[in-house]
Amino acid sequence: MEQWALLGFRGAVEQFKRCLIETALRQSSGNRTHAARSLGLQRTYLLRLMRDFGVSVPRSASVPGAPAHPARPASPLLPVNGPRPPAKSVDTLRTPGVK
Repeated sequence: MEQWALLGFRGAVEQFKRCLIETALRQSSGNRTHAARSLGLQRTYLLRLMRDFGVSVPRSASVPGAPAHPARPASPLLPVNGPRPPAKSVDTLRTPGVK
């Protein structure tokens, strides 16, 4: 209890918010969207609070030494390194018969 008194009201509130954010990030394995949702915040506001309080995304709370963002399997619908189709020009997007 004395540690909160040493920080003062604003310092104690800031420390409490920082602890809440860090806990939510650990519980969501660093997923900021899920952490924001669990705290009832918008993701952009959570990002601003993280920046203001100097909170960074933890490596991985569940597996020590695991990468922060596990590799996702490649989608069979998207070409990995294939050429992209040419972009359609504005002329091809118009409705036929309309000038």
